[in-house]
Amino acid sequence: MSAPINSTAGTGQVSGRSGSLLELRHLRTDIALRRGTVHALDDVSLEVRPGETLGIVGESGSGKTMTALSVMGLLPSGGEVVGGEILFEGRDLRSLPPEEVRRIRGVRMGMVFQDPLTSLNPTMRIGTQVAEPLRVHQGVGKAQAREQAIDILRRVGMPRPDKVVDNYPHELSGGMRQRVAIAMALVCSPRLLIADEPTTALDVTTQRQILELIDDLREEFGMAVVLVTHDLGVIAGRADRVAVMYAGRVVETASTGELFRSPRHRYTEALMEALPESATREPNGRLYSIPGLPPDLSRPLTGCRFAPRCRYATDDCRSSEVALTAGPHQYACLHPVTVSSAPAPGSPAAATAGTPTAVSPATPPNAGPGEAGTSAVAAEPRTGAPAPAPRPAGPAGTTESRSAAPAPILSIRELVKDYPANGGGLFRRAAGRVSAVAGVSLDVQPGETFGLVGESGCGKSTVGRLVVGLERPTAGQVVLDGTDIASLDRRERRRMHRQVQLMFQDSYAAMNPRMRVDAILAEPLEIQQVGDGAARRARIATLLDQVGLSRRVLERYPHEFSGGQLQRIGLARSLALQPRLIVGDEPVSALDVSIQAQVLNLMRDLQRELGLAYVFISHDLSVVDYMSDRIGVMYLGKLVEVGPAHSVVRSARHPYTQALIDAVPSASPDAAADRGSMRIQGELPSAVNPPTGCRFRTRCPIAAEICRTEPPLTGGVHQVACHFPLRPESSAATAGAGAAG
Repeated sequence: MSAPINSTAGTGQVSGRSGSLLELRHLRTDIALRRGTVHALDDVSLEVRPGETLGIVGESGSGKTMTALSVMGLLPSGGEVVGGEILFEGRDLRSLPPEEVRRIRGVRMGMVFQDPLTSLNPTMRIGTQVAEPLRVHQGVGKAQAREQAIDILRRVGMPRPDKVVDNYPHELSGGMRQRVAIAMALVCSPRLLIADEPTTALDVTTQRQILELIDDLREEFGMAVVLVTHDLGVIAGRADRVAVMYAGRVVETASTGELFRSPRHRYTEALMEALPESATREPNGRLYSIPGLPPDLSRPLTGCRFAPRCRYATDDCRSSEVALTAGPHQYACLHPVTVSSAPAPGSPAAATAGTPTAVSPATPPNAGPGEAGTSAVAAEPRTGAPAPAPRPAGPAGTTESRSAAPAPILSIRELVKDYPANGGGLFRRAAGRVSAVAGVSLDVQPGETFGLVGESGCGKSTVGRLVVGLERPTAGQVVLDGTDIASLDRRERRRMHRQVQLMFQDSYAAMNPRMRVDAILAEPLEIQQVGDGAARRARIATLLDQVGLSRRVLERYPHEFSGGQLQRIGLARSLALQPRLIVGDEPVSALDVSIQAQVLNLMRDLQRELGLAYVFISHDLSVVDYMSDRIGVMYLGKLVEVGPAHSVVRSARHPYTQALIDAVPSASPDAAADRGSMRIQGELPSAVNPPTGCRFRTRCPIAAEICRTEPPLTGGVHQVACHFPLRPESSAATAGAGAAG
């Protein structure tokens, strides 16, 4: 690890500058809008030393991305650096001629953006885009630039780089597009790489590959990295030092190990408590939810900017400016977390190294009833209904003894969904069929949460669309409350929607932007002809109470809400018809960790109150583990493992499941360092021509010749489809671990 960060925002002191590659001194950035000026950055001071990785973390709107864009000169319209210095290799970029700054930012610095599909030109071939910096900044000829583009693509792990250079961005997968973006940033051999949320839109397996690639390239090129992310797990496993930002300011800085073992600022502590893995350390844990929203940076602010949301805030916090402390671990907090004792290595307490072992003061200054002495998670039942009893199951997941268990609300049998694959050209002739779902069988009990996980393209979202009736199956059955959905006519299918609803990943895209919230919530009631106007208004009022929104939202439009508020509105709409089953398709994947905690807690509260069943679809295993009673793991259209949540996550039997678990970033440096070595290499095979036998065999590290024969899904409560299970079914799972742990 490198020396502690010398971040002195608000202190007026800057020290230790001789070894810095990049140094920000009291940086201030404004964005002029029609309604006023947003003070996006206020007195930010940071430094990055050669060869190290600095992680910048915080919620949306904290200023982390704006810091990166200020350094690169890529501020949005109306944005301007209005104060401070940006020193790179000892020279202030703000005082240099524009042409020289352009050359430095094009050659000596590189940047990787969050969404490579939107940052790449869809009309230009990959090779042309990768070679462009060489031709513009170094005057390299076309042929030589192409060869250098192929070489850098090969160095970032791109398969068949000599072919890929002639492809367009839309022809590549998400992971391959991100490799192209990294290649573009590195083609001129920069000394500094700024990576802005480089893995947010990627699956955990691809995320791991990209992060390891950045680590390897940092060593190869001898460059420094600024890693901007909202994911504390990514920071814990990759950064040497960390800066936590809130409302345009740095509020805490330290070495990675020190910050994650002993966070001092109450905002950092709250972020860690909002992580699903923090709650799943305790069987009945509840996520801590940070109340409120970040402040409006277009308005004058006094005191600690986190004070309105802080459970420890006092009048001094609200009225006085709080400067960062001096020393290797700096924080701007009047009531910091203090650690009474460090856990001994190997002790039970060491397993919870991501949270403080004890905090002071013992009682928050503004604690209400029931809050005294509790700065971490509070307990609640894991689900809203009694956990289903363990049921011995047949090879396809069918229940052999139903007398001891309630009838499932959802029963899927040998479900198949194929799509036609059209070829190119004018007439779009059929070129085969895409096998999206292939023989999936599962049950969901009343009041249960069934989690469905897997990489993009595994078929989990297609299963969700089939369950809610948005798609018709090619074969198999989707039985909802005893009725096969596929056998219903149009009118009956509409009535069926009263029983099952879909909660979308992007609630804003799922809403009509021209409709007010009152119309959005009333629409399903009108379509189903439920009640008169007065009854519908009463139902809407009840829905708002259930999801924690005020009546004032009814007159507003979707664009006027934050992501968390939109997801609450989306959940309210899903509840309007009082369904028994809700399918959540990545319902929190686009949310910050603090807002994610609010939505997940709300979903569990409503499940307990209303007896709902959920099919919870996600690529994030820590979220699925927190929410689910049972988990099904899908790969390329097939279920490869099904079992109790605690058993699947902690005693995975399929190599693919273990690889997913090992790839999940952990917000504990110790856990990140101790991750297993089960790794997935390469890209997901084409669903047009999937591998024969076990579909995972082409990427499996333990595959053998017998894997060309398809393994059945076998076992008791914890089933696996693998010729070489990693471990036998645990006695705990077999004996009745039907409740999620």
